[in-house]
Amino acid sequence: QVQLVESGGGSVQAGGSLRLSCVVSGRTFSTYVMGWFRQAPGKEREFVAEISQIGSTTEYVDSVKGRFTISRDNAKNTVYLQMNSLKPEDTAVYFCAADNSPRSGVGSGSRRPPNEYDHWGRGTQVTVSS
Repeated sequence: QVQLVESGGGSVQAGGSLRLSCVVSGRTFSTYVMGWFRQAPGKEREFVAEISQIGSTTEYVDSVKGRFTISRDNAKNTVYLQMNSLKPEDTAVYFCAADNSPRSGVGSGSRRPPNEYDHWGRGTQVTVSS
């Protein structure tokens, strides 16, 4: 069973930074497309970013472009989300997800919906105060 465990959430003031990490169990991490989603209270789960298997291509929701960076270290089975210039509207629970049978590449507006991801972490809370 693949397990994903997120860490790195917390409370920061607007303009601050956080780095989220997600460690994935198993030996096939390098074959997964990895994604980050977020869900604010009363809202649907929202795509944030995704990264290809070897980290060569990425995709972001427009609202985080230029502020967030997704990366991965396949030697450590870990995907990261560096979040800079945080805004109160970034407040949400952040989830990482793994697509273990990707049907398409990453980039050029790929933005997989949640139902294309096979495994999920439990989430980590990010709170940004003004």
